[in-house]
Amino acid sequence: MQNKIVFISGASSGIGEACAYKFASQGANLILSARNEKKLLQIKKEIETKFHTQILILNFDVRNRDHILQSINALAPEWKNIDILINNAGLVIGIDKEYNGDTDEWDTMIDTNIKGLLYLTRTIVPIMIENNRGHIINIGSIAGDAAYPGGSIYCATKAAVKSLSDGLRIDLVDTPLRVTNIKPGMVETNFSVIRFRGDKKAADNVYKNIKPLTPHDVADSVYFAASAPEHVQIAEILLMPTHQATGTIVYRNEK
Repeated sequence: MQNKIVFISGASSGIGEACAYKFASQGANLILSARNEKKLLQIKKEIETKFHTQILILNFDVRNRDHILQSINALAPEWKNIDILINNAGLVIGIDKEYNGDTDEWDTMIDTNIKGLLYLTRTIVPIMIENNRGHIINIGSIAGDAAYPGGSIYCATKAAVKSLSDGLRIDLVDTPLRVTNIKPGMVETNFSVIRFRGDKKAADNVYKNIKPLTPHDVADSVYFAASAPEHVQIAEILLMPTHQATGTIVYRNEK
């Protein structure tokens, strides 16, 4: 990964932040994007202090197609040749039944999880094709494999991530570019706090009596896929805590 350029969306926390540390530790230079510029600058300072790497900050919301296009087009030539795109930005809001859901929250999930991923892919992949190299790593979810109660819209967005990953892999089959869909199960991040609209107690109960994945566990899988030999394409990785079997079947040790 020495001197490769890795673009990470949603890099201000959770899996995105963990990926930033992981790739920086292996010598990659980073382009980090998120809405929270203050947190991005803090991460940039900490990583550059710890590792010998360069970091560029792009402060935008992935839902803003024009801002993405302007930001990527304005990159200096030495930053434009992105080797790895990690489409990580995503969220879930609410646990309502589909017929009771908040349509504004639906728009936020769909525009972030699907359209934001598409906007970045559409902007960056043509550069990769021109350079005849690249790897697109989409952060999907076990939720994309089967719906669960109170999560139909989010599950639908992650099912879309799987289809978009598979479709892009087909579209790029005549190129050296690779596409990977990473599908984590239970990961303890601020993700669940957003799901429960800021109710940290409810979010903490999700992980009660089970040891969930950490963001660094997921980052390790992302790096594993990215560091495979060029002739090896790891299409999907499904990773879960040991005591999780499916999106809904979990063993909680209450002893």
